[in-house]
Amino acid sequence: MLHQVIHEIDGVTFGLREKHDFSWLTPLGTVFRVFDQQDSGNLSFGIVRADGRKQFVKYAGASTIHASSTTGNPAAALQQLQSAVSIYEDLAHDSLIRLTNHFATDEGYACVFDWVEGECLHSHWSFPPPAKYEDPRSPYVQFRKLPVEMRIQAMERILDFHIEVERKGYVAVDFYDGSLIYDFTAAEIHICDIDLYHKGAFVNTMGRMWGSSRFMSPEEFQLGAPVDAITNVFNMGAMAFALLGGELDRSRERWDAGQALYEVVTRAVNPDRSQRYNAVTEFALAWREAVAQ
Repeated sequence: MLHQVIHEIDGVTFGLREKHDFSWLTPLGTVFRVFDQQDSGNLSFGIVRADGRKQFVKYAGASTIHASSTTGNPAAALQQLQSAVSIYEDLAHDSLIRLTNHFATDEGYACVFDWVEGECLHSHWSFPPPAKYEDPRSPYVQFRKLPVEMRIQAMERILDFHIEVERKGYVAVDFYDGSLIYDFTAAEIHICDIDLYHKGAFVNTMGRMWGSSRFMSPEEFQLGAPVDAITNVFNMGAMAFALLGGELDRSRERWDAGQALYEVVTRAVNPDRSQRYNAVTEFALAWREAVAQ
């Protein structure tokens, strides 16, 4: 077991591999929650400001317990978080969590977002598989019990955002259900954690890229393959199967939203790139035509 140094801020405890200075948090407000389970190397905080507003603070620079051996080290995580600032600014959208501030600390870098209410649809630290799919308390299970019309509406909000992503020339890297926060009270979906979105099409130089294999296209596993708008289409189709179908079981029997929409989404996840839609805008048009039938 890894050695942990226990930290406590405002009565909330969490573990790191080393001691770290968090005095910079004090002027921001009172910490009410810490998210310390990510493998990205980031550490995040829920904070209540003096005026009662909640904020979400993502921080890099500390040595987190669950950091991966590559991008999760403090220096790499810090560089990645700094790079992500321009992504959140470029892709500002009603469905995306809003970046309100960012700054360097003595030992790291922090990004401050408006807090959004809701539950992460892949809260792996609370409901790891199989609990994610079986536990009635799981946000994913609760979401899948919603009427299909509400789930279609949530998917359309995701599509609207990714039309903007496409318009701005980005490729959605590492987008999965862990990037979704659903507010069951307001029936609203929010997108978070787009730190790895890439400006412009590119060639896969990694082999297996970053991301959840449940949502990744064949080209995201293939060295030298193009990663582009057609890759975005696959990602959107895979998300539709997660929200409306059987996730990796893409059979008609597991699909909840009718034959016309099933055919549209099945085309989007075709392993053969040449058989998919050429862009998210094209996919979204076919989607809306199918919904209207």
